[in-house]
Amino acid sequence: MTLNQLLQRLDCPEEAGLESACIGEITVLQTEKNWRIELILDQLVPAQRLYSIARMIQSRIPEINEVQIVVTPQDAESCLSEIVTGNWLEIVKQVDESEPFLADAKYVVENDHLKILFDEVSQWQKAIQLDLCSRIEGWMVENYCISFLVTVLYTGDLSSRSENPVVPPLNNIVPSQSSLSGRKEFAGGKSKTKGKTIPDVKPTPIIELQEGLQALITGRIVRKDYRQLKNGRSIVLYDVTDYSDTIIVKRFDEDLYEVGNDLKVYGEVRYDSYEKDALFFPTAIESVNITDRRDEASVKRVELHLHTNLSTLDGMTNIGDLMAKVAEFGHQALAITDHGCLQGFPEADKLGKKYGIKIIYGVEAYLVDEQKQDRSHHIVLLAANEIGLRNLYFLTSDSYLNNYYRTPRILRTLLIKHREGLILGSACERGEVFSSILKKTDWEELKLIADFYDYLEIMPLTNNEFLIRDRVLGSREELMAMNQTLIKLGKELRKPVVATGDVHFLNPQDDVFRRIIQAGKGFEDAENQAALYYRTTGEMLEEFDYLGDELAWEVVVKNSNLIADQCSHIRPVPEGFFAPVMEGAADRLTKLTRNRAHVLYGQTLPEYVEDRIAYELNSITQHGFSELYLIAYELVKKSNSDGYLVGSRGSVGSSLVAFLTGITEVNPLAPHYRCKCGYTRFPEDVSVSSGIDLPRDNCPECSQELIRDGFEIPFETFLGIDGDKVPDIDLNFSGDYQSQAHQFVEDLFGKDRVFKAGTISTIGEKTAFGFVKKYEEQFGLKFRKAEIDRLVRGITGIKRTTGQHPGGLMIVPNHMDVHHFTPIQRPADDVKSEITTTHFEYEALSGVLVKIDVLGHDDPTMIKSLEDLTGFKATEISFDEPRTMELFSDVASLGVKPEDIRSQVGTFGIPEFNTRFVRQMLEVTRPKTFSELVRISGLSHGTDVWVNNAHDLIKNEIAGLNEVIAIRDDIMTYLIQKGLEKKESFAIMEKVRKGRAGDLTSEQLNRMREHQVPDWYIDSCMKIQYMFPKAHAVAYVMMAYRIAFYKAYYPLAFYASFFSIRAQDFDDAIISGYDEVRKRLEDIDHQGHSASPKDKNLIPVLEVALEMWARGFNFYPVDLYRSGATKFEIMNDGLLLPFSALPGVGESAANNLAEAREGCKFTSVEDLQRRGRVNKAVIEILDKTGCLQDLPPTDQISLFG
Repeated sequence: MTLNQLLQRLDCPEEAGLESACIGEITVLQTEKNWRIELILDQLVPAQRLYSIARMIQSRIPEINEVQIVVTPQDAESCLSEIVTGNWLEIVKQVDESEPFLADAKYVVENDHLKILFDEVSQWQKAIQLDLCSRIEGWMVENYCISFLVTVLYTGDLSSRSENPVVPPLNNIVPSQSSLSGRKEFAGGKSKTKGKTIPDVKPTPIIELQEGLQALITGRIVRKDYRQLKNGRSIVLYDVTDYSDTIIVKRFDEDLYEVGNDLKVYGEVRYDSYEKDALFFPTAIESVNITDRRDEASVKRVELHLHTNLSTLDGMTNIGDLMAKVAEFGHQALAITDHGCLQGFPEADKLGKKYGIKIIYGVEAYLVDEQKQDRSHHIVLLAANEIGLRNLYFLTSDSYLNNYYRTPRILRTLLIKHREGLILGSACERGEVFSSILKKTDWEELKLIADFYDYLEIMPLTNNEFLIRDRVLGSREELMAMNQTLIKLGKELRKPVVATGDVHFLNPQDDVFRRIIQAGKGFEDAENQAALYYRTTGEMLEEFDYLGDELAWEVVVKNSNLIADQCSHIRPVPEGFFAPVMEGAADRLTKLTRNRAHVLYGQTLPEYVEDRIAYELNSITQHGFSELYLIAYELVKKSNSDGYLVGSRGSVGSSLVAFLTGITEVNPLAPHYRCKCGYTRFPEDVSVSSGIDLPRDNCPECSQELIRDGFEIPFETFLGIDGDKVPDIDLNFSGDYQSQAHQFVEDLFGKDRVFKAGTISTIGEKTAFGFVKKYEEQFGLKFRKAEIDRLVRGITGIKRTTGQHPGGLMIVPNHMDVHHFTPIQRPADDVKSEITTTHFEYEALSGVLVKIDVLGHDDPTMIKSLEDLTGFKATEISFDEPRTMELFSDVASLGVKPEDIRSQVGTFGIPEFNTRFVRQMLEVTRPKTFSELVRISGLSHGTDVWVNNAHDLIKNEIAGLNEVIAIRDDIMTYLIQKGLEKKESFAIMEKVRKGRAGDLTSEQLNRMREHQVPDWYIDSCMKIQYMFPKAHAVAYVMMAYRIAFYKAYYPLAFYASFFSIRAQDFDDAIISGYDEVRKRLEDIDHQGHSASPKDKNLIPVLEVALEMWARGFNFYPVDLYRSGATKFEIMNDGLLLPFSALPGVGESAANNLAEAREGCKFTSVEDLQRRGRVNKAVIEILDKTGCLQDLPPTDQISLFG
C-alpha cells in the first residue's frame, strides 16, 4: 500500500511529490493506542512535513492517541551520504560551537552506518564524553525521522601506547563498532572465526569489562535475539556469560551461532542507546569448546540424595537439565529426594526413559517420633519396588492430610507399619543420626538409633561448614571426625555408608540462584552457600580423599551402586487408562446414542450418519471410554434438569456421540437439513461450513420448516487419527451451579474416589525479576541487563506452593486405591481446607485416570438469569435471527450511532466479542453469517493467526474471511477437499496447530503444492503458533449469540444480568449519567498503559454503562427498601442499584441489609445498624448516598418535643 492510498482511505488529501512513498508496516500499540507507521522513501523528506502527515492521520482516527512515522530509505547508504554531506556543518554545531573539534574529523558511510574517525585519542575521548553518537542520531531522527547507527572510532593503536588512555566513567556511552572491511571466515577444526584475527591476549572476565576499551572475552551463549531489518541487513544479539557476569554481544551480520555455543570474542564495550545498556561490539568472533565437567571414571557413582526445583523455594535443579547432565556424565541411576514432595516423579520417569537412566523414587521426609515429642528429623526414603512405592505414596498422603505442621511429617510408628519395600537413609546434618553424634550421645544408644536405618549417609565437608561458622564445631578436622564416626557406626552395624551430595543445584556456578532465593526469604547467611552441586565420581572421590583411596571408593562408588541395585525399575504412574467400572457402560452408551439418532434422523438412518455413529462408537467402546462419556452425560443431564445450560469447551463437540447424548450442543456432521418427522437431507456442494447458514426450506413430507444443523468437524480432532486418544471433556457449568456439579460427581462415585486435580505454582518471570532486583539492592550490586535476564531464567520455574485446578476432577476406579496413582494432599498445604487434591499435577495423570473438567463460567449463569427475567428459553433462539446478527457488524439495531458509544459494532457485554481486539476484527470483517462468527472466534483465540497473518491477507484482498485459516479443524477438511489423504491432512493440521509448521517435511509441502494449495495458505501455516478447535469456537459463539439476542430484544434484562453477574467493579461515575461515564472512559484511555489494573478492569463495565445511557435507559440510586442485595433490579426505564454496588459494601453486608428489612421497616439508623449487623463505615456510605435521610439517628424520644 502506498502512503497516498492510506490517506485516501482516511479521506485525507494526497501528498504531492510522495506518490512513490510506500507503507512498509503499521504497528498498532494497543495499550498505548498508538500507531507506528514505517514509510519507505526514495527521497529525503523534512521531518516537519512528516509530523504534519502524522497529525492529519491521527485526526481521522479519534481512538488513536498518537501516530509516529519512521522512515526506511530505499537506499540507506546514498541517503545517509546525502544527509551527512549536505549537513555536515549543521551536525558539527550540534556538538560544541565554542570548540568545533569535529569539523576536521573524517567519516565513512557504510550502508546505514556512519563511522566518525579520530586519530587523536583526546578527541576520541571528548566525543565519548559529549555523547556524540546519541546527539547525531537524535538530530537525524528530529530532522528526517530516520534512524541510522553512528559510532566513533579511534584509528590509532592503543596497544602501542606506553600508557592506556583514560576513558571517562560514563553511564551513557554510545556504541562503536570497528570496521569489518576485509573480513574473513574460515573453519579450522571445530572453530569458526568471523571478522579479524583475534589477538593473542589474556581473556578479561566479563564482570571486569570497562566501557570504551577493547578486550577479549570467552563465554557461552545463553540467549540470542535475531532481527531482520527492512533494508536487508540483520542484527543478532547474543547473551554471552562466563558466570562472573553476562553481556550482550551485538553483531550487524548473519547469525552463525546457537544457544549453548562457546565463543571467544574480541571487541569493545560501548553504551547502546537502543538497548539502554553497555554492549560488547565485536571485531572478531571465534567459536571454541569450553570444556565442561566430565565424569571420566570407569565405574560411576550414583547420587542418592538430590533436590529438584520442586523442593519448595530450596532446590534449583530443573529436571530436564538434570537428566541431560546425568546422561552426559554416563551415570546409570539417580535418586530424586525432594523435601516432603514427590511431584518430580512423573517428569523424571519420562526423561529417565528418554536417556536410559534408572530413576530411584524417594523423598527427604520429616520424621517425627510421637512418643518422644521431639522435633522432626530428616530421613531419606527410597522405594525399592512397587510395594515400597505404594507405601511411600500412603505415608506422603498421611503426612499432608493428618500430620502437617509447617512441614508434612511422617510418624515413626506409621513408617514402621508401612516400611515394606522402602530403603531408609539417615539423611543430612538434620537427620537423627548426625544430630545424635553432635549431642555426644552414648555409643550404645547411638547404635540403636542408627540401626533403624538401612544405610548411613556422609557428605562433603563443605555441606556442613556452617557448623564451624556457627561455632557448633571448631574445625574441618572435627567435620572429618563426624564422617568417620558415621563410617565406624556403619562398620559395627554392618550397614553400608554412602557418600551423598544433598544436591540443590546442578553446577558449581548455579549457587547464585540459591543465594538469590534464600536472600529473598530472609536468610542471613544466604551468601555463604555450601557447594551443593551435582558432582562427578572424581569430584566426589576428591571430597573424601582424607579417608584413603580404598575407603573413599567404597563410600562413593561401591555402596551407592549397592543401594541403587536394590531398587527395581518401577513406574510412578501406571501405564494405561483406568476408568471406573460401570456395569454395561458400552451397551448403555450405544443405546442412548442410537435412540437419540433415530429421534433426530428417522428410523432408518442415512448411511453417512450410520457410518459416523458406528465409527465413533467402535473407537469409544473399544478403548474403554464409554464410562467417561456416561459420566459427562449424567452431569449435563443433571444440570439441565436443574435449569442450567452447560457449555462445552475444547474438542468434545467434534464427537457425534457426544452431541447425540446431550454432552454438547455442537453437531459435527456436515451441514444438513432435518425435520421432526424424520426427513433428512445432506446437500451436495454446499458453500457454507455451518448448517445454520443454509437457505431456509420446508420439509417435502410434512411442510414444516426444516431444522438446519451441522458444522462439519472431523472426529479425529477429538480422539486422534486412530481414535485411541483419551478424551478430554471440558464443560462450562454456571458458576452458581459448579459446587452442586462437583457434589453430584462425589455422590456418583464416592468421596474417596473423586479428587480435585492438583496444580503446582512456580516462580514466574515477574516474581523472579523481583527476587533478582531485591538481591541486587540488598547487596549493593548493579547487574547488566543480560545478567538480570540470565538470573531471572535461572530461578523461574522453582516451586512456590500447590493449588487446585479450577474445575478438574480426577476419578479413581472403584477397584483400585488412589495410591496406585498418586499421593493426595490439601491445596496450598492448608490444613483447614476440606478439599483433597492429587499430589501430582493433573497433566501427569491425564490419560491415566478419568478427568472431568467441571468449570464454573458466567455464560450459563447469564443465560439462566435472562431466561428467568424474560420467560423466553434460550434454546428457542434461532442462530440466524437478523436483528441479533446485526449487532456483530453495526449498531443500528441498538438505536444509537457509532460515535455515541465509541464503537462501530454493538457487542459490548457479549462474551468473546466484547474486547477491543475482537471488535476491531468485527469492524474489518463485518460478519453476516454464523459461520463467519465462528471463524472470528477462532481467529481471536489463536496465536499469530490474525495479527500479521489472516488480517494482512484480508486487508490486501489476497483471501477473504471464509478462505483464511481460522480454526484448526478447517486445515484438515480443506486439505482433504484438495485431494490429500485423510491421515496426511491430519498430520499437517497437528503440526500447524501446535506452532510446528517448520517441521513439515519437504514431501508434505510438495504434496500440498501438487494439490493446488496456494502459496499464501502455506505461508500462513508457517506463521501460526496455536489454533483454536472449531468445536470450542462453535460452542462459544452459540452462548454469545443467545446473550446477544436478549440484548437486542430484552435490553433491560440484558443490562440487569450483565451488571449483576459480570460487573465485579462498579464506579460512581456510572450512576452520574452519560457524560460522566464517557469522561471516565476517556480519562482511563489517556492514561494508556499507566492506568491501574482496577481502571483497566473497569473499562468493559463502563462501556456497557455508556451504551445503556445512550440507548435512553437510566440507573436509579440505592433504595433502602427496594434495592436487592447483589442483583440489579429492573425498575421503570432503568435499573435499580443493589447494596453491593456501593463502594465498600461487600456481599455479606449487602445480604444482611436485605434480610434485616424483611418483616418491618427500620425505626432509626441505630435500629438499622443493629438489625442489619453492619459496621459504622457501611452506615456512613448509606448516609452519603441519601438512603438514610428519612431515618432518625436513634429510637430515643425527646422529652421536650
